[in-house]
Amino acid sequence: MTRAPLLLVHPGEHGVAVYARDMASAIGGLADVQTVDPADLAHVPDGAAVHAHFTDRLWGDTPEDASRTFADLATRLRLSVTLHDVPQESDGEQNRHRRRAAYGLVAAAAQAVVVNSEHERALLREEDVWTGPSAAIPLPVELATDAGRAAADGSVGVLGYFYPGKGHDEAADAAAAAGIRTLTVLGRASDGHAGELETFVRRAADLGVAVDVTGWLDDDEIARRGRAVTVPVIAHRHISASGSLASWVGWGRRPVAVRNRYIDEMAALRPGTLTTVDEAQLSRALRVAAADPDTTWHGLARLPHSRADAADAYLRLWDGQGS
Repeated sequence: MTRAPLLLVHPGEHGVAVYARDMASAIGGLADVQTVDPADLAHVPDGAAVHAHFTDRLWGDTPEDASRTFADLATRLRLSVTLHDVPQESDGEQNRHRRRAAYGLVAAAAQAVVVNSEHERALLREEDVWTGPSAAIPLPVELATDAGRAAADGSVGVLGYFYPGKGHDEAADAAAAAGIRTLTVLGRASDGHAGELETFVRRAADLGVAVDVTGWLDDDEIARRGRAVTVPVIAHRHISASGSLASWVGWGRRPVAVRNRYIDEMAALRPGTLTTVDEAQLSRALRVAAADPDTTWHGLARLPHSRADAADAYLRLWDGQGS
């Protein structure tokens, strides 16, 4: 059995932390795996090979603090890294500049760099973050064994933490234009964005769209609610790789997704799992989907690029770098 590097896993509910733990479990099915909590890193011997998942909000209070923490760790450990939430235009000019510098420092300090899509590999170059070698290992999707259909609840659904740029405003506007009067926010406000969520709920009400915010839900309940919305929607402005897309597809849904480079890449990776539309056609697509809910289910029995496929891709990467 191949031996993986030590896998750094953060505690907590942050999506990147959850993903890192999930991938550690998947890799453990194929290789000898040990994990380490950030609090225990001081006990890891100098020179040990460690793989980490990095997004600035998980590693520090500011992009600068987060990147310095990673770079300092890399002075005594052989770190490889998966970068999440790669800097891009929708960060806003001030945050974009700071995050570019932070991610550049992390990439330069790492022994190997991984992202979760070819779209993100292009972003690394376009944002002047990193021009060296990198690997793209897409987020895996597992089709839930109980991915049966539920009775439609009449709503448009947006999945995941609420934050500006996630597509809630676009979904509400399109729902109103399509004559759909309910929108379900499957999740809670991201930290620091509760006030903006309240503003969004009031704005949607002015459009004639009632918003149901579920708050945090456990895995079983969010899957149940996700299967109940009439039309799942993905309309992100800020997108690197989408865990919500993977969840929709894993539940058997075929969301209406506003086209961009990442959405087109995922539609090609898993044909038949997305209804892709240009933004100008979103309201029409919602109206069509609401009239024929069968189109919002992909009906596939198998999906390309599973957790085992992603785990194998990581092992091949580490074999190549001699971990």
